[in-house]
Amino acid sequence: MTARIIGTGSYLPSHVVSNQDLEKIMDTTDEWIRSRTGIEQRHIAVEETTTSMAVEAARRALENAQTDAKELDLIVVGTVSSDRHFPSTACEIQSALGAVNAVAFDINAACSGFLFGLGIANAYFASGSFQKALIIGAETLSKMMDWNDRSTCVLFGDGAGAAVVERSEEGIISMVQGSDGARGNVLSCHNRPVNNPFVKNDTALDYTSMNGQEVYKFAVRTVPEAISKMLKEANVSPDEVKYFVLHQANIRIIESVAKRLSQPAEKFPTNLQRCGNISAGSVPVLLDEIHRKGMLQKGDKIVLAGFGAGLTWGSALISW
Repeated sequence: MTARIIGTGSYLPSHVVSNQDLEKIMDTTDEWIRSRTGIEQRHIAVEETTTSMAVEAARRALENAQTDAKELDLIVVGTVSSDRHFPSTACEIQSALGAVNAVAFDINAACSGFLFGLGIANAYFASGSFQKALIIGAETLSKMMDWNDRSTCVLFGDGAGAAVVERSEEGIISMVQGSDGARGNVLSCHNRPVNNPFVKNDTALDYTSMNGQEVYKFAVRTVPEAISKMLKEANVSPDEVKYFVLHQANIRIIESVAKRLSQPAEKFPTNLQRCGNISAGSVPVLLDEIHRKGMLQKGDKIVLAGFGAGLTWGSALISW
């Protein structure tokens, strides 16, 4: 038995910030951002929170799946930007939805979070423990950015995506996941420092820092390798895959992966132009978009792939 996606949903903040808007508040240009990343605008939370966006994405996914929240056995949320340390975002979502029968918890795998959550559900289903799950990727990355650091803050956006999955005989065909903590320092954000009666530490909260070149090199090498390994294990040719739904970090990364897999760019849908990098929300938001556009038909083979801080990566070959 495996996990089959039966419904998707997403939510993006109403406030849109274009590259031209950023030109007015920092030393950057639309041409610089667009030429290096492909990003033209991003959605930035003003009134929304990580939890509120996740709840709305979840409600839309449940509606799309024609599933009542009480049917859920499991809620897994991938996020690095929860509103609280505790309770978890997943528990807050459980409460908001009335999913009284679900086990709920968060995971931190950064941009791979949705894929890791999908893998957790798949393992639970294989063991026979659960029958139906809600997997969410949700981020408010704008609150973690140094808005004076023009090299980093222009890349990211906020939003949430969700998928309802059920135990089935078809769905996930193969998965690959990995981590390389030894290189984790190339993309990081420190939490609050130790500060107690025995240690005085007035250090201000940290912001996201990234070595863009190292992250790029990691992605263009690791992602096609992981996808190729997964497809080989499943005895599926890349030519049989209808769409490759990749984490939306940088258009150059996506173009490089397409080239290394010898696949046309048309098989790599994108929304980073409008959304930027939403970390764990990136893959499920894009998946929901192509699903609602009618681009997926029953039996289509698609690849989902996430990669990012940790360093982490994950890919899934799915029969829709």
